[in-house]
Amino acid sequence: MQVPHNAFVLVADGRKALFFRNEGDAEYPNLQVEHAEEQANPADRDQKTDAAGAASSTRGGGQFASGGGSMGETDFHQQEEDRFAAETADMLKRRALANDFEALIIVAPPKTLGELRKHYHKEVSDRLTGELAKDLTGHPVPDIERALRSA
Repeated sequence: MQVPHNAFVLVADGRKALFFRNEGDAEYPNLQVEHAEEQANPADRDQKTDAAGAASSTRGGGQFASGGGSMGETDFHQQEEDRFAAETADMLKRRALANDFEALIIVAPPKTLGELRKHYHKEVSDRLTGELAKDLTGHPVPDIERALRSA
């Protein structure tokens, strides 16, 4: 993948976002960290305080199976990751509207990438030059540059 000079590169997952600027050229990126954000997001089991709710139908053939049904458990960890992705997309919108970047490349795991896409503003979409569906937030910068070059 070509990474234009001065392109804004976001490497993110559900709890960490690394913002880079390409100081190199399109062939050989030289990513320099501009900003990093990380949120604490404990495991779902550490965020829960109660068991899932249950409901029962007073009439047979109702909304739930006879004898009651589970309301399903809320995954608080996933909710936080989705919220973090939405906040990251909002930050991208603000920076795009301020003309802070002309080209944007986003590297994120498929699930995070999908959540980010739900929140892309038109100005962000217009500047998006590439996406890479990989989790590289824990990798050193040379590995990220290599992954972008080979994508």
